[in-house]
Amino acid sequence: MKDFLIVGLGLAGISFSETLRAHNKSFTVISDQSFNSSVIAGGMYNPVVLKRYSEVWKAQEQLNAAMPLYTAIQKRLKVEFLNPMPVYRKFASIEEQNNWFIAADKPKMAPFLSTKLIKIQVPSIYAPYGYGEVLHSGYLDTKLLTEVYAAELLSQANLQQEHFDYNALQVQNDAVVYKGESYKNIVFADGFGLHANPYFNNLPLDGTKGELLIIKAPDLQINFILKSSIFIMPIGNDLYKVGATYNWTDKTDAITEEGKQELLTELKQLITCNFEVVHHFAGVRPTVRDRRPLVGQHYEHKNLFVLNGLGTRGVMFGPFLAQALYQFIYEGAELEKEININRIYKKLDIRIQHKNA
Repeated sequence: MKDFLIVGLGLAGISFSETLRAHNKSFTVISDQSFNSSVIAGGMYNPVVLKRYSEVWKAQEQLNAAMPLYTAIQKRLKVEFLNPMPVYRKFASIEEQNNWFIAADKPKMAPFLSTKLIKIQVPSIYAPYGYGEVLHSGYLDTKLLTEVYAAELLSQANLQQEHFDYNALQVQNDAVVYKGESYKNIVFADGFGLHANPYFNNLPLDGTKGELLIIKAPDLQINFILKSSIFIMPIGNDLYKVGATYNWTDKTDAITEEGKQELLTELKQLITCNFEVVHHFAGVRPTVRDRRPLVGQHYEHKNLFVLNGLGTRGVMFGPFLAQALYQFIYEGAELEKEININRIYKKLDIRIQHKNA
């Protein structure tokens, strides 16, 4: 009997799989890549909420969990998908400059915001007020990571590429059985697919659609992630990822002309050089109404767990949450109340019928 069955192989599923691997636990992953926003994600990691110049919740702890995990995968698979790179926040006014430096003086923000005003000249970008530099930032090639990780799991017979059939799952007192195979536990890391999950579909996973572009712009020549109303991220060979839109009503992964035009309008206000759109893609981010992830144990079945709701910051959140869930299951550690699904059960007046064993 294996220790875990994991449903989903996005950033959450990969992070939990890797955490189990580090602790010599056995597992099988089931994924058909449906609702996998990780494959099409922007992939940026950034410890600062640039809209308000405030710290991401537990930013340092997230970085401390994420960077070693991704580095270990890179080393083992000999593929580079982690790209440290500064984020330059373009200032629109003197007031924005002042707000930046006020924030940079705060103890919690000092490790992440440079106090040096960046005044570089980029021919294609008009930035009279300069830029602020975010430290400990960069991007993850989420598509490459998912592909190479899936290939490794396949080679080890630890991945089943199929749609998960909830009707084939039998939940017993001390195990779960799926299509004749027994596992001690199951973790649902199924992203927006959680809505079809009969065990956790009462959780308030909302979902926010995002659309992105990849452009070719040989004359842009920047080696940093530019952040203004949108972001522009260099990904090599004169290609740049541009994003992202936020749509709270459309829950499909279909690209739209409206989304494309929104990005193009913002892009043309930001850069003056010529560019060509080479790709347009979309996905639904697994977001939660209270902007906190969904992690924890089913109120009735002690061997059912959820790891979801990573939202727009999955690159940093995934490893941190996977570590927290592992410690909850095996070490008796309490989950932070901000991420624990018990907060939802309490609001729904659902009585938890067990204690974590």
